[in-house]
Amino acid sequence: MTKEIFFGRENYLNILEKRIRDLKDGYRQNIAIIGDELVGKTSIIFNFLNKFCDPRIIILYLEARPESPISFVRRFIGVLLYNFLIGSGAPIREDLGFLIAKSNSYIPGTTEKIKNILAALEKRKKINVILELFSLCEQIKSETNKSCVVIFDEFQNLENVGIKNLYAEWSKMLIQQKNTMYIIISSQKYRAKNILSKNLSLLFGNFETISVEPFDTRSSEKYLDLKFRDEKINPGLKNFIIHFTGGFPFYLELISDTYLKNAKSDLADTLEGLLFEPCGTLNQRFSNYLKRFLDCANSQDYISIMHLVSKGHNKIRDIAHLLHQPKKDIISKINNLLEFDCLERSADFVTISDRVFSFWLKFVYQGKMHSLTFDAKNQRALFLENINGSIEEFLLHAQKPVTERMHELLKLFTDETIQIEKKRFRLTHFREIKSLDFNQRNFNEGLIGRANDALWIIAFKREVLTEEDISEFAKECKKYRHKLQRKIIVTNSEVETNARLRALEEKILTWDINNLNQILDLFSRPRIIV
Repeated sequence: MTKEIFFGRENYLNILEKRIRDLKDGYRQNIAIIGDELVGKTSIIFNFLNKFCDPRIIILYLEARPESPISFVRRFIGVLLYNFLIGSGAPIREDLGFLIAKSNSYIPGTTEKIKNILAALEKRKKINVILELFSLCEQIKSETNKSCVVIFDEFQNLENVGIKNLYAEWSKMLIQQKNTMYIIISSQKYRAKNILSKNLSLLFGNFETISVEPFDTRSSEKYLDLKFRDEKINPGLKNFIIHFTGGFPFYLELISDTYLKNAKSDLADTLEGLLFEPCGTLNQRFSNYLKRFLDCANSQDYISIMHLVSKGHNKIRDIAHLLHQPKKDIISKINNLLEFDCLERSADFVTISDRVFSFWLKFVYQGKMHSLTFDAKNQRALFLENINGSIEEFLLHAQKPVTERMHELLKLFTDETIQIEKKRFRLTHFREIKSLDFNQRNFNEGLIGRANDALWIIAFKREVLTEEDISEFAKECKKYRHKLQRKIIVTNSEVETNARLRALEEKILTWDINNLNQILDLFSRPRIIV
């Protein structure tokens, strides 16, 4: 995402600023930033670093990568001294020997320790690399009263540096170091959470986990408005791009830039160039992504599972049935795909979080695999037919009111279990679904779904949801004597803090459009773009 139009990430930037401000006040809280690849984690960090300036804080940013211990040590020390000297105003250059010599007059204790570390590594003496290296931050603190913030991007790659007992030693440092803050970043969500829960979870060393999500619909729309500010684009097509990309900043930028570059082509042609053409940026990216499975046992089963999910067969029982395999075997393979972050699970459902990859898998990869000929012309025509069909389907659904979309969605429920915001509940198979008029000024309209063992009462609110709204809705629900009620308010606006607390007391679920879109995704229905 380009720096000039960086926005919509204020909540993450505010957390970083607050935690570093707390560090200066003597309270250290480490942070783990986790999110899908291409969701914008590094962009958030770089934007923060470009604006951050505090003479009492030294920030080290290192991209973790496979390398030798000596290479990692030299890079860590170089970044540490370079960023320390920036604040001194002295002329500097990217040369480790120069940086050590230049720093010696300011931090002699630290530079002496650095020389000892480097000498020991050169002579291949046994030293605790992590203990010695990370303690440099505390040494600088004692000499200058400056605290260090160490940022490791894709931190799990530190495992490939060849340092023994990496996490065990690091955990000890987390407890001992009171003046050094660590920010670790990872695109491998499953693996990162596993490391955090098992290896880096000691008392006082715990990491505050921040999950970076794609843009919501409003931020996506603002982004595209800025990109297309000098070029008219049909609002329906703009909303389709938001739906198609799932709000991933990388895809929003790539598709909008390519569309603008080829002004005479339409959106379908733009997507064809990116996804279908052999030299297409996304076609190459996704083809390389699938190669990771080629050497795996059960590789074809993994790809078949992902393909079925991309086609909308994302109930675990359905996948087992279609692949003619026992459900327990399918669950085992799905668990492996979850570890690869290829799939996400919501109780009885699995989904592919990367919507663009899912589309490519459905209409490009499998189309070419199942083609009886190598006629690229026919395959291209079929691809364009599919992408235009997807656009038409989205535009058709976009014309329907949210209540109608919700009514259609409720008809698809067949007692499956899903999970939204860590809460699991059953999607009741209703025998009757009807419109509901509350006769209240607070709510626009509603729905009621009846089953023998459950009653769902749903209200829709376009404006900000207030505590008064919750009270009125709770009174309305009491008119129905069914004991097993599911009470839901769907809003496309904000929910006041007091309203959210009152909703918890009344056992009322408050869903925004993002929550509703999560369920639409499970049933392969176009998202709602408000």
